[in-house]
Amino acid sequence: MDKKLAKSAQEILAQLIKPPKLNRGDKVAAITLSWGGPGSFPYRVEIGKRRLEEIFGLQVVPTPHALKSAEWIYKNPAARADDLMAAFLNPGIKAIISTIGGDDSMRLIPFIDLNVIKKNPKIFMGFSDTTVTHFMCLKAGLSSFYGPGIMTSFAENVAMHNYTIQGILKTLFSSDVIGPIPYNTEGWTNELLDWSDERNQNIRRGMQPPTEWNFIGNKQAICRGRLLGGCLEVLQFLNGSALWPDLSMWDQAILFLETSEEGIEPIAVTRFMRNLAAQGILSRLNGILFSKPGGKAMTSAQFPEYDQALVKVFEEYQIPLIPIVTGMDFGHSSPMWILPYGALAEINPNQKIVSTLENAVGAFPKNT
Repeated sequence: MDKKLAKSAQEILAQLIKPPKLNRGDKVAAITLSWGGPGSFPYRVEIGKRRLEEIFGLQVVPTPHALKSAEWIYKNPAARADDLMAAFLNPGIKAIISTIGGDDSMRLIPFIDLNVIKKNPKIFMGFSDTTVTHFMCLKAGLSSFYGPGIMTSFAENVAMHNYTIQGILKTLFSSDVIGPIPYNTEGWTNELLDWSDERNQNIRRGMQPPTEWNFIGNKQAICRGRLLGGCLEVLQFLNGSALWPDLSMWDQAILFLETSEEGIEPIAVTRFMRNLAAQGILSRLNGILFSKPGGKAMTSAQFPEYDQALVKVFEEYQIPLIPIVTGMDFGHSSPMWILPYGALAEINPNQKIVSTLENAVGAFPKNT
């Protein structure tokens, strides 16, 4: 893949601060940055909290406003931002985990001090609308983690998925190189059981059979690049904002994309990709990782439609195909793996392996 190396962009991603790893006994903050789900379904937060304590040995401390009602949360974006700043500033808090996503984290941007994030590096994790906060961390120079939320994966009906547990332990509790991302052999679920009926918590969601990842696009080239991406719909919110990365930041990156539970159609993916092509982003990428598409009616039989939606735009804009892996397990896919922003990854289509080639956390706090 003959692409001119943009050292400045690659160095920026390579030099993102890696936060210290988690240890049993650490305190972590539960934060609500978007939809006020915890106030509506407090039992889900309590279950997620208990799993973090029992499985991972962590102490969970809700931020001051995390459990407020959904209406209060909506009306007070500045207070949500204050919770985030306070959690970063608190030396006793070793990680910050989003309770749930939503659709209006963008409203926090005017109230965020990026220097607070940069000078107080620690693990930040979440997915979906939390993509906005990940791009805050990116702008501040901190590597964050696209991974489980407290009300979702940690509070999974009946029990957490083992695939998710292993991803957390390997990524956040160990400073070793992460290595190949394992295939999910548990199967996957997109069944939605109404949270308003607490009895549903005792019903295990139905699992669909495991599916292999699909290696499409350029199937011959082995590519490497640094991970950058998030929820497709939320990236559309960010596009053109103060948090949207400079064009050069996308040079030789591996873009990871996933779609929400709203179940967008393949044409929406094509339209998003056309925007990336028009910006000049698509031609700069080294590879793409695409998760199982979201939506309660989604089946594996529909996956090829999304594969074609991705490849189509390369053909339209006459951009050489790059390695693309689809049907992966991150974001709204259940269970899910964790992807660290800025980490060096490799796609090997011949061996059908996707690897994270470095550690995501440090053994000790890094001087900044």
